[in-house]
Amino acid sequence: MKNIHTHLVFISVILYIVSLNQLFLKMKRIFFFFAATLISVSAFAQKHKVSLETEYGKIVIMLYDGTPQNTNNMVKLAKEHYYDSTLFHRIITNFMIQGGDPQSKHAKPGEMLGNGDLGYKVPAEINDSFFHKRGALGVARENTPDKSGSACQFYIVQGKKCTDAELDNITQRTGRKFSPSQREVYKTIGGTPHLDGNYTVYGEVLEGMDVVDKIAAQPRDANDRPNKDIQIIHLKLLKKKKRFLFF
Repeated sequence: MKNIHTHLVFISVILYIVSLNQLFLKMKRIFFFFAATLISVSAFAQKHKVSLETEYGKIVIMLYDGTPQNTNNMVKLAKEHYYDSTLFHRIITNFMIQGGDPQSKHAKPGEMLGNGDLGYKVPAEINDSFFHKRGALGVARENTPDKSGSACQFYIVQGKKCTDAELDNITQRTGRKFSPSQREVYKTIGGTPHLDGNYTVYGEVLEGMDVVDKIAAQPRDANDRPNKDIQIIHLKLLKKKKRFLFF
């Protein structure tokens, strides 16, 4: 009887452990579901999105609420249709595509571009949470001490995947440290981590990275200007759609 009782106790303990494990797995699934939901809600919760039309297709960009001065500046320019007919005047494969120079609207073939602006700078809004992952929208700038950026020129990161060794090297050279989640993004999705901390990131691509890839792959001259003009046909502000969550 004592042996039977011992076996029953042992079986009960095993069943209890199994039930706890199943509960843990269930809670883990629930946690990741809500984490994914919160990320999704966070993305759609941003106030502003813009749509950028090119001959290669459409790029939809979410502008961050956490960079109000740079976001509001682009919103203002989009409402004024400023970007319509400007060019992507600088493209570098595995790095980025850059546009928004006002001088590009009527530029002659082969003319060097990138120095045009609107007569004012936008203050830097560098935030460690907004980093140069693939698809990031950043503010182009000159070598300004305060890191303030162009009023109109922007870039979209194409980037490439990085190794831990490459990220460690950047940290050693610059002192810039990457969080575990940022490391994972740079290793699995890619980006341009060497730009972090020096340029304002104020949005990210939601749709159309295939378009970015097509543009970045076009032939270019010695100044990285595409041999064939790549025009921003239209950049417009998208109306916010109401979204509902169902559980």
